Amino acid sequence: MTHSTSHLSVLVHDQAKQYGDREVMKYREFGSSTWSSCSWNELSTTVKVVSNALLNLGVKPQENLGVFSQNSAQYLYVDFGAWGIRAVTIPFYATCSEQQIEFMINDAKVRILFVGEQDQYDKAHRVFALCPTLERIVIFDRHVRISNHDPNALYFDDFLKLGKDLPRQSEVETLYKAASPTDLANILYTSGTTGNSKGVMLTHGQYIAALEANRRCVPITEHDRVLNFLPFAHIFEKGWTLLALSVGASLIVNTYPQEVQQTMKVMHPTSMSAVPRFWEKVYNGVMEKIDKSSSLQRKIFKNALNIGRRHNVEYISRGKRPPLPLHLEYEVINRTLFSIVRKELGLENANIFPTAGATVASHVEEFVHSIGINMVVGYGLTESLATVSCDHLDKVFTIGSVGRPIHSIKVKISEEGEIMLKGPTITPGYYNREDLNKEAFDEEGFFHTGDVGYMKDGELYLTERIKDLFKTSNGKYIAPQMIESKLLVDKFIDQIAVIADERKFVSALIIPEYRLLEEYAREHHISFDSREHLCENEQINKMMMERIATLQQQLAHYEQIKRFTLLPHHFSMERGELTNTLKLKRPTINANYKAEIEKMYEE
Repeated sequence: MTHSTSHLSVLVHDQAKQYGDREVMKYREFGSSTWSSCSWNELSTTVKVVSNALLNLGVKPQENLGVFSQNSAQYLYVDFGAWGIRAVTIPFYATCSEQQIEFMINDAKVRILFVGEQDQYDKAHRVFALCPTLERIVIFDRHVRISNHDPNALYFDDFLKLGKDLPRQSEVETLYKAASPTDLANILYTSGTTGNSKGVMLTHGQYIAALEANRRCVPITEHDRVLNFLPFAHIFEKGWTLLALSVGASLIVNTYPQEVQQTMKVMHPTSMSAVPRFWEKVYNGVMEKIDKSSSLQRKIFKNALNIGRRHNVEYISRGKRPPLPLHLEYEVINRTLFSIVRKELGLENANIFPTAGATVASHVEEFVHSIGINMVVGYGLTESLATVSCDHLDKVFTIGSVGRPIHSIKVKISEEGEIMLKGPTITPGYYNREDLNKEAFDEEGFFHTGDVGYMKDGELYLTERIKDLFKTSNGKYIAPQMIESKLLVDKFIDQIAVIADERKFVSALIIPEYRLLEEYAREHHISFDSREHLCENEQINKMMMERIATLQQQLAHYEQIKRFTLLPHHFSMERGELTNTLKLKRPTINANYKAEIEKMYEE
């Protein structure tokens, strides 16, 4: 197997020399339902056209360009085209608010902003006057209606005409030679669960080191078909996509996250990175089907899961050889029942599925392994260019750990239990934020992650975010994310925020899975005329309390939820209750639901 250690400025061109007309990407144009295909040669040519067009717009080395879009083919053309002339790309989540993009454009002095669809164009157009450096908006989606009074916007097709026939290719070639590992490749603004966003600087050298380290432990090859489900603005997806391209794998670009399960069924990926919530939904979906089947079918499936768990978790994951009778039983179930489950998901040819970004509930991780899917649990930060550690499939891995540190990273646990990192994949610091950079590193140059954890037998375990620990008024420490991840596996719970800080007991705001709750109400002849009505219903609340009681049996008494409120609408980004990566912004939630929270603590 060959893989490329090329600088990202020339990665696609070097790979095109080897793979030529082989397919590199399947994608859909905005608003289209048909899948298009692109070869390595076509990708290389388009990237060169983008590099030339950018030079014609006067883009200078290390200038910052913004990309504000859902995943698309154009997104990749712009990233590689910009790197080809030593420019820097700054990805904005497609769901960012106007205030967020205004802050980032001004902080990074962005002159050219690429946008995806109508929603992104409208936001960019509205902040244009508030961003002194912004000169042009380049629009990916041909269907976008440009405002009447907007001389600064142009469609991506017209932008490409500026680089047609590669008028400045000799300058581009000169810039390839000048490209260096210390050049910035990206600035990724982390939304942060507290306070204002800060720009994490990521260099080409960090990417090269990260690709080399990940290739040593992640068994992905040119035969893989990798589905891009998480946004390219997320370092996990960005790093993962580049890893795939560096080994010659092909991509399936999924534009709209809500369509991912449909895409899987049509495109049959072998690999994809995901957040735990994705697998929780898969788990709940399968369990819901089982709940509705006959008692005999339920028995057969539970027995099969037990065999899968013994074979894949108790033996394989621990590096032990399963006994022959168990192995033969598993082979039969794997070829019959489990292969049907995988086929239903579109994962007939499953290779590996990296999962990170939050705590993975142990029984979800066990379930995914049991049905024969290699979930690779890992841990990382934007500041560490994604992976710090992950399960290595050729070594023992433990359910509940976040795997083994990758090659080249040094992990140190401070006296307070904080995970500290050093190595070639760690950020040089935050953009324009000398104040933060002094705090971020200790005197030996180790980076403060803000996460608490410990090492055991070579594997890393996370306990909690330092900033997220709550202290009850009785002086007990509560880890809200751990409690939330235990409850999120319930099929009736869609979102949950645990409340405990400075309070005498733990309570929670719960957003139920309304569809299932309504079904339950109808089945049990509970009448309701609105969601509000449904959420206040005594029988519904009693049923939820019983389910919660079962799920929190393993928790210490003081960690258990004593009261909760069912909310009739979702937490939202618009109201500032969620970050772009859908993590809870607890201070905002506390403020927005002050009345509901206080009510739970009334005597």
